[in-house]
Amino acid sequence: MKLRNVFLGTALVGTALAVGRWSSGREGREVDVELFGEVNRGLGPGLDRFFTGVTELGSIWAAGAAATLLAITGQRRAAANAFAAAGAAWLAGQGLKRVGKRPRPYEADAEGTRMLIGPPDASSWPSSHPAVISAFTTVAGRDLGLGAAARTGLGGLGVCVAASRVYVGVHYPSDVVSGLLIGRAIGRLWPRRS
Repeated sequence: MKLRNVFLGTALVGTALAVGRWSSGREGREVDVELFGEVNRGLGPGLDRFFTGVTELGSIWAAGAAATLLAITGQRRAAANAFAAAGAAWLAGQGLKRVGKRPRPYEADAEGTRMLIGPPDASSWPSSHPAVISAFTTVAGRDLGLGAAARTGLGGLGVCVAASRVYVGVHYPSDVVSGLLIGRAIGRLWPRRS
């Protein structure tokens, strides 16, 4: 593993933790709630359908389906490695949720939150969906030898899933930013399988 990846991965995790800490303070909460309100208020039925449709692309189940498709096309090593990284991101997210215990937006303001999907079980910080998709696409892109444009597109998909989690009413912006950072860190630190 390159020293650069270790440094970057550590910096990403540190930044994710700093975002979580900042958002637990008064000023951070105020900013989070304001940004959440702007995104969650909705932009019409078309975007409601779009974000409701893409939000589950960050689930561990979607990572499993993507890994299965890669394996079917003969990319078994990349599939297994990317799914393992996604699983590590999911586990990290679930562990941090038990420590953070942050209420979800609809728990804090049930009447002001538009819920477009069913309520998830765990606490809000960090968001696991962006972590899972970011870890999966980072490792898959690297192991498949994808070019910069394709990897940027995969990164954009992760950002889209992150935005969807706020839009559908289940996460604050700081939750999804932290999730993206954690997933990216795991992806950068995840070793190649030979």
